[in-house]
Amino acid sequence: MAGLRVHSVLVTGANRGIGLGLVQHFLGMPNPPQWVFAACRAPTGQRAQELRHLASKHCNLVIIPLEVTDPASIKAAAAQVGEHLGGSGLTLLINNAGMVILNALDNETLEDMACVYTTNTIGPLLMGQEFLPLLKKADQGRPGPALSCSKAAIINMSSYTGSIEDLNLFDTAQIVSYRCSKAALNMLTKCQSLRYKEDGILCIALHPGWVQTDMGNMGDTGSQKPPLTVDESVQGMLKVLSSLSEKDTGTFLSWEGKVIPW
Repeated sequence: MAGLRVHSVLVTGANRGIGLGLVQHFLGMPNPPQWVFAACRAPTGQRAQELRHLASKHCNLVIIPLEVTDPASIKAAAAQVGEHLGGSGLTLLINNAGMVILNALDNETLEDMACVYTTNTIGPLLMGQEFLPLLKKADQGRPGPALSCSKAAIINMSSYTGSIEDLNLFDTAQIVSYRCSKAALNMLTKCQSLRYKEDGILCIALHPGWVQTDMGNMGDTGSQKPPLTVDESVQGMLKVLSSLSEKDTGTFLSWEGKVIPW
C-alpha cells in the first residue's frame, strides 16, 4: 500500500462487512486520507454502531446517509461530500453497497431481479454520474496524464459470480439475479472506463473474494465456507489498488490482482 496516497475516499455500504473493513484500513494507514466518507442507509441505526464509534475517534471520518437506489439521496450525499471537500475533489469512489437474494433460476421473480439489479448495477451507475464532477476535480488537482487510484478512480465491487465464462459454484449457488447484476456491473465498469478516461478517472471491477461477512455466509453450502476474513480481503484489495495504472482501467480483477475472465 506504499504507493497509495489518497486525499479522500467514499465507501458505500460502509456500516458492516467489507465496507466497514475498508473504512478501518483507510483510517489505519500510515498516511490516512484527509477525508474518509462512510456512506450507509441508516447512520443512526443499530447496524452502524461500530461505524459511529469509529467516527467518535477519527475526525477525518464523516458518516454520510445514502440509499444507492434513490437518486435524490445520491444527489444529497454528493452535495454533503462536496461541502466537506471545499475546493478539492474526491479521489476514490468505492461502490461497495450490494445485496443478494438466494433465488435459483426456476423461482427467480421480476420483483427480486429488479431489486437486486437496482442496488448492484443501477446504484453504481448513478453514483458515478453524480460524483463525476468531484472525481474530475480530483484529477485536475493532481496534474499529469497517468491514471491511478491516488489521482481519481471508481472501484466497482463486483464478484467472480458475474463471470459469464466461468460460472463459479453454479451447481451449489445459482443466485441468478445476483450473477446477472454483477455481469451487468462489469459491463458498466467497462463503459465507465472508456467514457471517463478522458476525465482522468481510472475504473475497474474488483472481486473481493468469498469473504466471511453476512452476505458471504449466505452462500455457505455446508461443505464449503467463505475462506477469507474481511481483513485478508481488504488488505489484498488495497494492495491491488496501490498498483493500478492506466493499463488496468476497464479490467476485472480479483483481490489478489489476478485477471478474471469476463
